[in-house]
Amino acid sequence: MNIIDTKIPEVKIIEPRVFSDARGFFYESWNQRVLANAGLDVHFVQDNHSRSVRNVLRGLHYQIRYPQGKLVRAVVGEVFDVAVDLRKSAPTFGQWVGVTLSAENKRMFWIPPGFAHGFVVRSEVAEFLYKATDYWHAEHERTLLWNDPALAIDWRIDGEPIMADKDRQGVPLGDAEVYA
Repeated sequence: MNIIDTKIPEVKIIEPRVFSDARGFFYESWNQRVLANAGLDVHFVQDNHSRSVRNVLRGLHYQIRYPQGKLVRAVVGEVFDVAVDLRKSAPTFGQWVGVTLSAENKRMFWIPPGFAHGFVVRSEVAEFLYKATDYWHAEHERTLLWNDPALAIDWRIDGEPIMADKDRQGVPLGDAEVYA
């Protein structure tokens, strides 16, 4: 696996080693030992799978208590995935990193605890897998405003995204509960 640093050092892009031939392909999407040796020694407790259509935007979600680290990937279609640093004490507080994840490029994105996470679908349909380091706790879930001018996230979409009400009603960074 190739681990690629981003402008926020704790957030990583992971490129698996893909073995392809006339039959198709094979790759390890998770190998605890390999990633632990690369500094990502995490324990996952929950897997999630979502399916969305073009221009669906999910996020920016985080849990103020029981923060989740997430290893995410698209197994069908393509998404633009975003992580926003919500650690007040970090030099990268309020900064974001985005990456295109697709079934074709097979990239994965590591978003550590302390970050908000969201994605927008750029293909007709996308299926998205999440491995999470903590369980979902609805009462602690928070939503950061996806189009907050203070974040200036370039979602790479034209027009208005398709969203859940809770995502439309996210709060701007200046009003959000954040981590110490």
